[in-house]
Amino acid sequence: MFASVVTAFAPAWQPLAAGPLLLLAATAVASVFPPELSQGGTPAQEPAAQRPERLKKRAQFLAVRRGEKRRGRLFLLEVLDRKDADPPRVGLTVTKKVGNAVVRNRVRRRLKEAARVHAAGDMTPGKDYVIVGRREVLGASFEDLAGELSRRIRGAR
Repeated sequence: MFASVVTAFAPAWQPLAAGPLLLLAATAVASVFPPELSQGGTPAQEPAAQRPERLKKRAQFLAVRRGEKRRGRLFLLEVLDRKDADPPRVGLTVTKKVGNAVVRNRVRRRLKEAARVHAAGDMTPGKDYVIVGRREVLGASFEDLAGELSRRIRGAR
Protein backbone atom coordinates (compact mmCIF):
# COMPACT_ATOMS: atom_id res chain seq x y z
CA MET A 1 0.00 0.00 0.00
CA PHE A 2 2.77 2.40 0.93
CA ALA A 3 4.60 1.82 -2.36
CA SER A 4 1.42 2.49 -4.33
CA VAL A 5 0.96 5.83 -2.53
CA VAL A 6 4.55 6.84 -3.26
CA THR A 7 4.38 5.81 -6.93
CA ALA A 8 1.10 7.66 -7.38
CA PHE A 9 2.85 10.95 -6.61
CA ALA A 10 6.29 10.23 -8.07
CA PRO A 11 6.76 8.69 -11.54
CA ALA A 12 9.63 6.51 -10.30
CA TRP A 13 10.76 5.47 -6.85
CA GLN A 14 13.05 8.32 -5.90
CA PRO A 15 13.87 8.31 -2.19
CA LEU A 16 15.26 11.84 -2.23
CA ALA A 17 12.34 13.35 -4.12
CA ALA A 18 9.79 11.51 -1.99
CA GLY A 19 11.26 12.72 1.33
CA PRO A 20 8.33 14.98 2.32
CA LEU A 21 5.90 12.31 1.17
CA LEU A 22 7.65 9.71 3.33
CA LEU A 23 7.32 12.02 6.33
CA LEU A 24 3.62 12.47 5.60
CA ALA A 25 3.11 8.70 5.30
CA ALA A 26 5.04 8.07 8.54
CA THR A 27 2.82 10.58 10.33
CA ALA A 28 -0.29 8.83 9.01
CA VAL A 29 1.02 5.44 10.14
CA ALA A 30 1.86 6.81 13.60
CA SER A 31 -1.68 8.14 14.01
CA VAL A 32 -3.28 4.77 13.14
CA PHE A 33 -1.05 2.22 14.84
CA PRO A 34 0.08 2.03 18.48
CA PRO A 35 3.55 3.48 19.17
CA GLU A 36 5.26 0.10 19.51
CA LEU A 37 4.08 -0.93 16.04
CA SER A 38 4.71 2.38 14.28
CA GLN A 39 8.35 2.31 15.40
CA GLY A 40 8.92 -1.00 13.65
CA GLY A 41 8.77 -3.17 16.77
CA THR A 42 6.35 -5.81 17.85
CA PRO A 43 3.84 -5.27 20.63
CA ALA A 44 4.98 -6.18 24.11
CA GLN A 45 3.89 -9.65 25.13
CA GLU A 46 3.41 -11.27 28.49
CA PRO A 47 6.45 -12.92 30.02
CA ALA A 48 6.90 -16.44 28.72
CA ALA A 49 6.64 -17.87 32.25
CA GLN A 50 3.05 -16.62 32.60
CA ARG A 51 1.80 -17.37 29.11
CA PRO A 52 -0.25 -20.59 29.21
CA GLU A 53 0.19 -23.22 26.55
CA ARG A 54 -2.76 -24.59 24.59
CA LEU A 55 -4.57 -27.88 24.91
CA LYS A 56 -4.66 -29.21 21.36
CA LYS A 57 -5.73 -32.85 21.36
CA ARG A 58 -9.07 -34.36 22.23
CA ALA A 59 -7.44 -36.71 24.73
CA GLN A 60 -6.10 -33.72 26.67
CA PHE A 61 -9.57 -32.17 26.84
CA LEU A 62 -11.08 -35.47 27.98
CA ALA A 63 -8.42 -35.88 30.68
CA VAL A 64 -9.33 -32.49 32.16
CA ARG A 65 -12.95 -33.64 32.55
CA ARG A 66 -11.77 -35.93 35.39
CA GLY A 67 -10.69 -32.87 37.38
CA GLU A 68 -12.52 -30.27 39.41
CA LYS A 69 -15.51 -28.43 37.93
CA ARG A 70 -16.12 -24.79 38.80
CA ARG A 71 -19.54 -23.76 37.55
CA GLY A 72 -20.44 -20.18 36.85
CA ARG A 73 -23.14 -18.13 35.19
CA LEU A 74 -21.05 -17.39 32.09
CA PHE A 75 -19.01 -20.56 31.67
CA LEU A 76 -17.92 -23.85 33.20
CA LEU A 77 -14.27 -24.12 34.18
CA GLU A 78 -12.72 -27.58 34.44
CA VAL A 79 -9.36 -27.80 36.22
CA LEU A 80 -6.98 -30.76 36.39
CA ASP A 81 -3.83 -30.80 38.52
CA ARG A 82 -1.13 -32.61 36.50
CA LYS A 83 1.23 -32.65 39.50
CA ASP A 84 4.23 -31.30 37.58
CA ALA A 85 5.97 -27.94 37.19
CA ASP A 86 5.26 -27.42 33.50
CA PRO A 87 3.48 -24.24 32.36
CA PRO A 88 -0.31 -24.16 32.66
CA ARG A 89 -2.34 -25.21 29.64
CA VAL A 90 -5.71 -23.83 28.62
CA GLY A 91 -8.36 -24.98 26.16
CA LEU A 92 -11.64 -23.45 25.04
CA THR A 93 -14.75 -25.22 23.88
CA VAL A 94 -18.22 -24.02 22.97
CA THR A 95 -20.91 -26.59 22.22
CA LYS A 96 -23.46 -26.43 19.41
CA LYS A 97 -26.17 -25.83 22.00
CA VAL A 98 -24.87 -22.26 22.28
CA GLY A 99 -25.77 -21.38 18.70
CA ASN A 100 -24.54 -21.44 15.14
CA ALA A 101 -20.88 -21.12 14.14
CA VAL A 102 -20.95 -17.30 14.18
CA VAL A 103 -22.27 -17.18 17.74
CA ARG A 104 -19.89 -19.90 18.94
CA ASN A 105 -16.90 -18.10 17.45
CA ARG A 106 -17.91 -14.81 19.10
CA VAL A 107 -18.15 -16.58 22.47
CA ARG A 108 -14.79 -18.28 21.89
CA ARG A 109 -13.06 -15.03 20.88
CA ARG A 110 -14.30 -13.18 23.98
CA LEU A 111 -13.22 -15.99 26.30
CA LYS A 112 -9.85 -16.34 24.61
CA GLU A 113 -9.10 -12.63 24.96
CA ALA A 114 -10.22 -12.55 28.60
CA ALA A 115 -7.98 -15.53 29.35
CA ARG A 116 -5.04 -14.00 27.49
CA VAL A 117 -5.24 -10.50 28.92
CA HIS A 118 -6.61 -10.91 32.44
CA ALA A 119 -6.50 -14.49 33.64
CA ALA A 120 -3.14 -15.77 32.35
CA GLY A 121 -1.36 -14.49 35.47
CA ASP A 122 -3.82 -16.31 37.74
CA MET A 123 -3.12 -19.73 36.20
CA THR A 124 -1.02 -22.09 38.30
CA PRO A 125 1.85 -24.05 36.73
CA GLY A 126 1.12 -27.76 36.52
CA LYS A 127 -2.61 -27.35 35.90
CA ASP A 128 -4.82 -27.73 32.85
CA TYR A 129 -7.86 -25.50 32.36
CA VAL A 130 -10.78 -26.04 30.00
CA ILE A 131 -13.28 -23.21 29.63
CA VAL A 132 -16.69 -24.30 28.35
CA GLY A 133 -18.43 -21.18 27.11
CA ARG A 134 -22.11 -20.37 27.42
CA ARG A 135 -24.24 -17.98 25.40
CA GLU A 136 -24.46 -15.56 28.35
CA VAL A 137 -20.84 -14.55 27.61
CA LEU A 138 -22.14 -12.35 24.78
CA GLY A 139 -24.43 -10.35 27.05
CA ALA A 140 -21.89 -9.70 29.80
CA SER A 141 -19.51 -6.76 29.79
CA PHE A 142 -15.89 -7.61 29.15
CA GLU A 143 -14.88 -6.42 32.64
CA ASP A 144 -17.44 -8.76 34.23
CA LEU A 145 -16.27 -11.63 32.03
CA ALA A 146 -12.59 -11.06 32.82
CA GLY A 147 -13.27 -10.69 36.54
CA GLU A 148 -15.38 -13.83 36.67
CA LEU A 149 -12.74 -15.80 34.77
CA SER A 150 -9.92 -14.63 37.05
CA ARG A 151 -12.00 -15.41 40.14
CA ARG A 152 -12.88 -18.92 38.93
CA ILE A 153 -9.27 -19.68 37.97
CA ARG A 154 -8.04 -18.61 41.39
CA GLY A 155 -10.68 -20.90 42.93
CA ALA A 156 -12.61 -18.15 44.72
CA ARG A 157 -16.38 -18.15 44.65
